[in-house]
Amino acid sequence: MKKLFLMLFVSIAQLLLAGNDPYIKITVAKDGSGDFTSIQKAIHSVRDLGPSEALIFIKSGTYHEKVAIPSSKHKITLEGEDKDKTIITNNDFSGKPDASGEKMTTFNSYTLLVMGDDIKISNLTIQNSSCNEGQAVALHVEGDRFIIKNSSILGCQDTFYAATNHSRQYFENCYIEGTTDFIFGQATVVFKNCTIKSLADSYITAAATEKSQRYGFVFFDCRLTSKEGITKVYLGRPWRPYAKTVFINTQMEKHILPEGWNPWKGDKMFPDKEKTAFYAEFNSKGDGANTTYRVRWSHQLNQKDLKNYTLAKIFNNWKPNGN
Repeated sequence: MKKLFLMLFVSIAQLLLAGNDPYIKITVAKDGSGDFTSIQKAIHSVRDLGPSEALIFIKSGTYHEKVAIPSSKHKITLEGEDKDKTIITNNDFSGKPDASGEKMTTFNSYTLLVMGDDIKISNLTIQNSSCNEGQAVALHVEGDRFIIKNSSILGCQDTFYAATNHSRQYFENCYIEGTTDFIFGQATVVFKNCTIKSLADSYITAAATEKSQRYGFVFFDCRLTSKEGITKVYLGRPWRPYAKTVFINTQMEKHILPEGWNPWKGDKMFPDKEKTAFYAEFNSKGDGANTTYRVRWSHQLNQKDLKNYTLAKIFNNWKPNGN
């Protein structure tokens, strides 16, 4: 009887442990040594609305692809072999003719589009190589509960589009670079321990947070840096009236302008956005962190305010790190 009980216990434990493992593992390799040579084909092969995580491991190489994860493909993990050597790249931009001769827009210029929920990415470089030709998105995310770690997102104007107001997104130990409004959109996004590099005198963020949303973009323990010779960069400007962006414990180099924020004047459809946008900082550090001359309509948070900036509150109890 004891032996039977022990066997039953071991079987149950194995089932529980198996539940944490991907139900399928797929390898992508340029040299043909994997299951697929194309990332998109690997994604297409995953069962729609699969039972649990599907792991797509991508061997080092440069993949010249325009990749989309549709809403029917959820719980997919894209894991690169080496962040700096596993690269997805494309060069579409707003105004470029597509296959049918129609001009592309910002919203279909992406290199990687994520529409499915519960998508994870790690150890990848995602690049839009188009620069100074128009808005050119590298990463476009619409799905909910999106996690990306240890990855690089490279582009110029509009590098990362945090799309849709229902989407919650978490970036950790990532590198993001661009020129103008290169972090933009409606989603609720947390950036933790990320490096944000400005390649031009312009704007870092352009949030479009909806009025009903409590949080927009929140940066924790990040570093704002720039290309050599760049000296006039704003932390952000409001793409829409209720834009919300907060920097907490962020290292800001001297390229950040003393006023910090820009009101985006000249938008006839949405004038006076500075009256409704919420832009704030706590404990900014570095040569660009002197808050003496910040615009009057921005905010400096205090220690008491920080109780409202926990992952649980920002993400409405979703836990991107599982605890």
